[in-house]
Amino acid sequence: MLFDTHAHLDDRSFDGDREALLASLPDSGIGLLMNPGCSLESSRRADALSRRYGWIYAAVGSHPDAAHEVCDDVLEEYRKLCKLNSKIRAIGEIGLDYHYEDIPREIQKKAFLDQLALARELGLPVIVHEREAHEDGMDAIRQFPEVTGVFHCFSGSAEMARQLTAMGWYIGFTGVLTFKNARRAIEAAKAIPLERIVLETDCPYMSPEPFRGRRNDPGKLYRMAETLAQLRGISPEEASRITFENGKRLYRIG
Repeated sequence: MLFDTHAHLDDRSFDGDREALLASLPDSGIGLLMNPGCSLESSRRADALSRRYGWIYAAVGSHPDAAHEVCDDVLEEYRKLCKLNSKIRAIGEIGLDYHYEDIPREIQKKAFLDQLALARELGLPVIVHEREAHEDGMDAIRQFPEVTGVFHCFSGSAEMARQLTAMGWYIGFTGVLTFKNARRAIEAAKAIPLERIVLETDCPYMSPEPFRGRRNDPGKLYRMAETLAQLRGISPEEASRITFENGKRLYRIG
């Protein structure tokens, strides 16, 4: 059984076949799924999706690309959604992304800190998106030692991964783990305790080999489990079992 700990099934790219895909996933070995929001609009969709399917959970939050929308009114709506739906188990996807810098860094930082504060208030973990902002990302989470969660689609060094897991964080690996040139992801996956690793598709993005370049979906998560098993010298079944339990602990699913 697999837990896709980060999948955007509310994404518009699934509008044509979402119901059929969802119906197929239990037969593909997907037992649980976390669908995080990336904006207020997508957080509302994630909330609705979690209410329709017992095995789908949700998170609410504004991605760095939507950092400009974070204000008191948006934070209040996230607060209300969390209180009204017990299946919302995290604040996310939030964080920093300096790759394109379409949103000024200071706006991203404020939105990130405001949402970390909301997570602390509500006692929830966070789902962090961090790209090319390692130092600022670490500085931000150190301001909230009570808050932990997962650095999803991890792109940092093995040393950064060790620091995070020592602080109680989980590390999420996507299809990048299967890429031949994924040296940093492979080094990180080898360096940290298995009990701190979760697997994710980040669909519709990050398709693993041999599906690279196509739309990703949770049915491809088995490739990450196979690759992790090879890296750690265990069976794919054991990799699936361990990461499934890790995901449940991360999102406090009984």
